[in-house]
Amino acid sequence: MTRKERYQYILDYFRRNAPDVGTELQFGSAFQLLCATLLSAQCTDKRINEVTPALFARYPTARAMAQAEPEDVLEYVHSVSYPNAKSRHLVEMARMLVNNYGGEVPSDPKELVKLPGVGRKTANVLQAVWFGKATMAVDTHVYRVSHRLGLVPRTANTPLKVEQHLMRDIPAADIPSAHHWLLLHGRYVCQSARPKCGECPFDTVCPKRLEGSKLE
Repeated sequence: MTRKERYQYILDYFRRNAPDVGTELQFGSAFQLLCATLLSAQCTDKRINEVTPALFARYPTARAMAQAEPEDVLEYVHSVSYPNAKSRHLVEMARMLVNNYGGEVPSDPKELVKLPGVGRKTANVLQAVWFGKATMAVDTHVYRVSHRLGLVPRTANTPLKVEQHLMRDIPAADIPSAHHWLLLHGRYVCQSARPKCGECPFDTVCPKRLEGSKLE
């Protein structure tokens, strides 16, 4: 099976079986999505959804969080990974949004990545989920699944290279959904340590490129 045929097979399956896929993070605004995505790095969405209701009740907007100190926010996010750094980034991000963008989350990815704690992946999540743009956020799951399924060559050894290959080979209309398709497949089926190949709908076409499929 060629790579083009494999793309077609996999995308057709997801189109049929997960047409309305979306993020599992819970949020009520662009600012809250930005906070939740920042917090989700190296942490499960389930854990983030457990801590953000209280966090957003106390700090629902950038203007509210900008008045806090990192140690105030830390009380709400202490159970996530890297809580000290993330609480500091949240407060610094909120203050920058207020000071530079009137309290609103900018839609320009070049502006998004200027925010403390916001990298390309987080910016792409905002672009796709909130602003509805055709961007591909590459996290550990997307990186791993893309390699294992043979959607990208072995030389695509950085998140940016994986993103570029996926953006080139996936139709623009599918890209916002494709991020979630690959992410959720990695989260629940093609897991890092113990991939559930027996439950995978792509087992018969998967080249099983396990070596080098992790994002170190």
